[in-house]
Amino acid sequence: MSPSTITLLFLLFAVIMFALEKIPLGVTSMIVCLGLVVTGVLDVKTAFSGFIDSNVILFVAMFIVGGALFETGMANKIGGIVAKFAQTERILIIAIMVIVGLMSGVLSNTGTAAVLIPVVIGIAAKSGYKRSRLLMPLVFAAAMGGNLSLIGAPGNLIAQSSLQEIGLSFGFFEYAVVGFPILIAGILFYATIGYRLLPDHDVQGDGAFDTVKDFADVPAWKQWCSLIILLLTLLAMIFEDKIGIKLSVSGGIGALALILTGVISEKDALKSIDLKTIFLFGGTLSLASALSATGAGEMIANKVVGALGENPSPMVLTFVVFMLCAVLTNFMSNTATTALMVPICLSIAQGMGADPRAVLMACVIGGSCAYATPIGMPANTMVVGAGGYKFMDYVKSGFPLIIIATVVSMIILPVAFPFFP
Repeated sequence: MSPSTITLLFLLFAVIMFALEKIPLGVTSMIVCLGLVVTGVLDVKTAFSGFIDSNVILFVAMFIVGGALFETGMANKIGGIVAKFAQTERILIIAIMVIVGLMSGVLSNTGTAAVLIPVVIGIAAKSGYKRSRLLMPLVFAAAMGGNLSLIGAPGNLIAQSSLQEIGLSFGFFEYAVVGFPILIAGILFYATIGYRLLPDHDVQGDGAFDTVKDFADVPAWKQWCSLIILLLTLLAMIFEDKIGIKLSVSGGIGALALILTGVISEKDALKSIDLKTIFLFGGTLSLASALSATGAGEMIANKVVGALGENPSPMVLTFVVFMLCAVLTNFMSNTATTALMVPICLSIAQGMGADPRAVLMACVIGGSCAYATPIGMPANTMVVGAGGYKFMDYVKSGFPLIIIATVVSMIILPVAFPFFP
């Protein structure tokens, strides 16, 4: 059996097991990771490289930074202030999505989610609303907001670099032509019909996210120090390119600073790390590596696009590229999906004599639609434990958002980015 066939079988296994959840998500992820090694598809180093992926390091660091915000009671204090202005749960969801969406447009969407997750859990604790109903809109808004600018998500820059090689480019806010209407539509959806689809789980204290702790004895300097270090970490993430320090490194420095200053103990720092997230994300990255290394992912893409014939309709091709990227991104990372699809889409566009910008815009926007699984993007994975989510929670709440994004894109893309200008 060829490595690509074995990889596709493991992909099928992962999809089924994630959906049924007969065994924990992290265990399924590790079965796939180890299975790919045992069958010889990946070597040990490649299969386990996901556990030192920069996003996993960012997870660990921000769990500690967020944990400090909780251990000192600062998250609850901030939550109390915000909760005063939110008279209803719907208004709170809208406020969270607007803030996160706009921040993700000019920051990393993963970094934005990582910083604001503990704050939103604090808001839930103080307001009495269930965190499971607030965290999912947060991560969806982070994904949508990533399409507001060139630097919002890694996939945006991947497409830009490929365009620049042929003398073209996207403007800094050009993604927002499609991304902003999707964000608006998404916010309106969860404020109305989608409000009923949000998971309604009772989540008990989750490590550092313990909502019943008494913070009366915590010194004020620790509370303020946790907030200051969080803000400094956020600033370092905003100016990542200027200071030349990666997001994961900035997060690590912030986490170490909190431990060294005594704001959070080593024991509490370790307790705040959600190992379910680490095993789920780190293990699943081996599948993304196998899809790329064996050519299985490219084979899926070529089969689907090839089925359209030699001269497909521009509208049909736009739709197929968009949907293919939207499906793949829910099982590979959105960055990996874009990296895989961009060269394929570019060659298709050039072969048709079409504007490559039109095809790549569909590719990037589709590749950001990682709403229907907990592994589609880092932010989704980060809230699995904190929100008490199951795989099907993402399907029920996120799949309608993919449909909305598809409809909005199919209306705007042909007008704003015509195939044959």
